[in-house]
This record gives sequence, C-alpha cells and structure tokens, in this order.
Amino acid sequence: MNMTVYSTDGKELRNIELDDSVFGVAPNESIIWYAINNELANNRLGTASTKDRGEVHGSNTKPYKQKGTGRARRGDKKSPILVGGGTIFGPKPRSFSYSIPKKVKRAAIKNILSLKAKNNTLKIVEDFSVNSGKTKDIIKILANITNNKRTVILLKDNDQMTKRAGGNIPWLSFLSYNRLRAHDLFYSRNLIVLETAARQLNTFYGDKDPTAKVEQ
Repeated sequence: MNMTVYSTDGKELRNIELDDSVFGVAPNESIIWYAINNELANNRLGTASTKDRGEVHGSNTKPYKQKGTGRARRGDKKSPILVGGGTIFGPKPRSFSYSIPKKVKRAAIKNILSLKAKNNTLKIVEDFSVNSGKTKDIIKILANITNNKRTVILLKDNDQMTKRAGGNIPWLSFLSYNRLRAHDLFYSRNLIVLETAARQLNTFYGDKDPTAKVEQ
C-alpha cells in the first residue's frame, strides 16, 4: 500500500510503502470491540464500597419484644429494611481487570490502523519535533495538517518536549508506535503518523517478523 507523506505545511512530499499486513487488513469489529473493552475494564478503578448490616454503626439491641406487640418480628435497627440500615449485596472494592491474548491485541491494533487508512482519517507526516515545548509552536504545525477535532499523533519515540507542548490541548494526545491503545486510536477523528513511526509500525506489527526490534 502506498500513501502520501505530507510536510508540516500540508504539502505533498513523497510516497511511502506501508505493509498490507498492518494497514490493509479487512476490519474485524469483534476483535476491536474485545480490545477496547479490555482496556476500559483494566482502567476501571472499582473503588465503590457500601456497608452491610455488620458494618453500620448502631446498637445490636432488639427494639421491642418478639410477641405481643402486633408488630413485625425484626431484629436491630441496622436491618437492611430500615432507613440507615445496612445494604444488601452492595458493591465492594474489586478489580475489573482481565487479560486477553497478545495476538488479539496485535490484531486489534492492525484492524484499527487499516480502518483509519481505509476511511482516509490516517495521514503520514514528515518527522517533526517541538524542542521548545511550547504550545503555540505545535499549534502552528497542527493548523496545516489537522482540524481542531480529536487527534492522535503517533511518535517515533518518547518525545517528551513534543508531548509537553501538546499537553494543554484538550483534543490532542500522543502515543508511541510500540505502545498503542486501541481505545484512543479507534475514537480519534484524525490519526497523524510520523514518517519514521510509520516505518517502525511496518516492522513492529508486520507479519514477517513480529518479534523484530526496531531501531530508534
């Protein structure tokens, strides 16, 4: 698959060859769904907590005698049927995380990249870096290559200064080529891939050698 490489000014520069096993896969919605739900479950805190009748503060004394009053035969005021009593089968802190096979994760990433390429929401841009770390500098670059919608930029490495420059932009996020998140990729309106990162994706996710190491 050939795609055009754009400059930071939005002009066409050259073509780049992309691996069809990474960017030309027939999208499988089920795999994408499993990967995204797995990420959401792993990020879920699960800190909700309620008190049962044994944890509620109050007396254990029976409020009135068992017989002769004509009232219900109940126990203390911590009973779940009373206001202020304990909760029945309420939530307790727990972990919602679970694991899925690595092959499924890899397949989901390739499916999403292929889907973005098919829908023309993926753009290859020449390598750039915002060494100043200033927001105004990265805004000048993005003004020519994207609109002000949810955008993800795939970096070739962990460029801290570029990430710092875009940290104040609410619709912008960054991912490294070897640490992708299915949720962020799928829901992005614009996916910008640096030229070197695109070549690294060919090697890292390609079927030829999935364990190959990519030089930074």
